[in-house]
Amino acid sequence: MKKLIYLLAFTLFCSTTISAQELKVGAALRVITPDPLIPISGGVGTPSPVQEKKGNLFVRAMVMEQNGVRVAIVGIDNLGWPAVLGDQSRSLIKGIPPENILIGATHTHSAPDAYGFPNEKGEVLADFDYLEWCVKQVADAVNEAIENLEPAALKIAVGEAKGKIAYNYYAPDLYDLRCGVIQAFSTSGKNKDNAIATLVNYAVHPEVIGSNRGILSPDLCGPLYDRIEAKAGGIAIFMNGAQGGMVTADNRRPGGEEAGDWEECIRIGELLADQALAIVDKAPLQTAPTLFATSKEIKLPVTSPLMRMLIDNAGLKLNITEDYTLSTTVNLLNIGSAQILTIPGEALPNIGYYLKRKMNTDHPFLFGLTNDAFGYMLTKEDFNSFKRYEYVSKTSLGEETAEVYIEEVLQLIAESPGAENH
Repeated sequence: MKKLIYLLAFTLFCSTTISAQELKVGAALRVITPDPLIPISGGVGTPSPVQEKKGNLFVRAMVMEQNGVRVAIVGIDNLGWPAVLGDQSRSLIKGIPPENILIGATHTHSAPDAYGFPNEKGEVLADFDYLEWCVKQVADAVNEAIENLEPAALKIAVGEAKGKIAYNYYAPDLYDLRCGVIQAFSTSGKNKDNAIATLVNYAVHPEVIGSNRGILSPDLCGPLYDRIEAKAGGIAIFMNGAQGGMVTADNRRPGGEEAGDWEECIRIGELLADQALAIVDKAPLQTAPTLFATSKEIKLPVTSPLMRMLIDNAGLKLNITEDYTLSTTVNLLNIGSAQILTIPGEALPNIGYYLKRKMNTDHPFLFGLTNDAFGYMLTKEDFNSFKRYEYVSKTSLGEETAEVYIEEVLQLIAESPGAENH
């Protein structure tokens, strides 16, 4: 009788443990193309009028759940997405702690202004009705992804993306060729032949079209979504990386010209999609990956006169103190063999390389422009040191930004468990 009781108890323990370790994944999207079309912004200044669109703008969300822990990863087709808008969406999302909702901008230069920065006349021309609608679409996408949660296994890989995709405008070879991919597959039988979601993490400016051609567009991200979903099924998500100063799309042509049309977006987007799928194709299936999430609030001093002026006069009020210190949230996630850090801006490639080297994983991911997008992030050694870096220094919060950020996230890495080995 005792043996039977012990056997039943052991069986119950095992089944509880297996159940507790089960990972669930859900995904959903929303179209956020304005109708009618509205002006677009490639940065500071007056938004440019639009006559047409090429592709749609999206919110794309993936939610993961395990052992009562839920995390949402959201990509939005915009130049940047400030926390003040993200927090409005977070308040509409039930069942996920606000700090576990990561919202990153793809950084397309062909989407409406999300900050309300003033132009040279001091005018704020952002469409706040559109932004309010987008806030709700973000929340709706995440809430639907929660409803879509199902048992899942993952494939995770990091490898070099080959071909004419990106280059550094300042120093052509100074950029990170690595592309990280997280792909989720159903284990419940509903979508076994198709992916639930495919997340691509790669550092590049999606600015093939830019903001001066009168075209609203997700740029190269749109064709990337289409290609991945046509080949793998499910929902594709793009999260940018350390693409500051200036890792941009390689649309160079012989003779010094650049291709700036939708056809070039298709070429680059489809090439990156194909490379991402090839990188993850032979990765082993992780059937019991663990999920870990932590975050911390950091404070960044704003010393740049330009950035102080923009913040003071922006249509959206950012979380800043009287002595010009901004607060923002940084996240660290372990998802199976992947470790993910968020960057609240555009970190230069050397910072990205350094952080990946310090992360506790063979599969490092950096989500740039996530939770906030506070301009460029460069080390104090690079700040205003070269003529090439005049622009990125001027549009950085200041000389200390990267130093503070790096110190804070290294501490976060040190205090957190490493990712799983696979």
